[in-house]
Amino acid sequence: MSLKEKFKSISGANAFMKWQRILHEQQQLLIAKGIISQMKPNYPYVKDLADVEFSVFSQWGDDGIIQYLINQIDIQNKYFIEFGVQNYTESNTRFLMMNNYWSGLIFDGSKEFINNIQNDYYNWQYNLKARSLFITSSNINEAFVNENVPKEPGILHIDIDGNDYWIWKSIHVINPIIVIMEYNSGFGDERCITVPYKDDFERYSAHYSGLYFGASLAALCQLAEEKGYSFIGSNTYGNNAYFVRNDKMGHLRKLGAKEGYVLSPARQNKDTNGNFTFNLDDDVLKNLKGLKVYNTQIDQLEDLNP
Repeated sequence: MSLKEKFKSISGANAFMKWQRILHEQQQLLIAKGIISQMKPNYPYVKDLADVEFSVFSQWGDDGIIQYLINQIDIQNKYFIEFGVQNYTESNTRFLMMNNYWSGLIFDGSKEFINNIQNDYYNWQYNLKARSLFITSSNINEAFVNENVPKEPGILHIDIDGNDYWIWKSIHVINPIIVIMEYNSGFGDERCITVPYKDDFERYSAHYSGLYFGASLAALCQLAEEKGYSFIGSNTYGNNAYFVRNDKMGHLRKLGAKEGYVLSPARQNKDTNGNFTFNLDDDVLKNLKGLKVYNTQIDQLEDLNP
């Protein structure tokens, strides 16, 4: 009887499947370490974040981008914060935790997801705090204080499919070195717009298509300027934007919203019955009528599609 068969007979099918997942994750970590060692000699010459992308736990190429940035920037507090992690299977900080041994704090609005994380093997192997919290502009700073978050954490990643702009705007008790923000590429590369703030915002409740959420890249770049950050680029999937605090920029190049904008190829929109249409998100969004967005340049509401 093989070791796998023995494990399965003793522990049951569910435990056996979990063991297989752990083995796969360990193999992925080893492969990624090799990728990093090959990339590092070229880091000083990187001109586009696409050149360093790879994925282990990130949904797209963000694991590679983060590895590049932490090797270019002087970061004293090896501490991350990530919002909207679901069950943490796909995330932008998990590889950072398991490969670089950073500690961190993660939030999700689902108690079930957080319970799953707290019961998984990596929760005791690494210095991770997983908390259930539906984040609002009025509770986020208090949450940071309650969890003793460092004043200057290495990375803050906000991905909550809704109030992202407003949450970053409201944060004042910490000053992260790197901020990763999800943006809605369907809002284009020119207008500084975001969905109006609503404490209980949920994207599919706000509009059945699921495309009415978040902020444009231009709005986030404007907010970054106000907070003392520079935009350095997007991932190639066109959903995450990277900002670095101005005093930590070094040789990194600042970009404008139009220069660093990437239109996402996603087709995640749904019809009124909740089924995916498989039409291009950009085409669907341009035809949505009656929805209001907040223009952060002129501080007033306007039509999404005038």
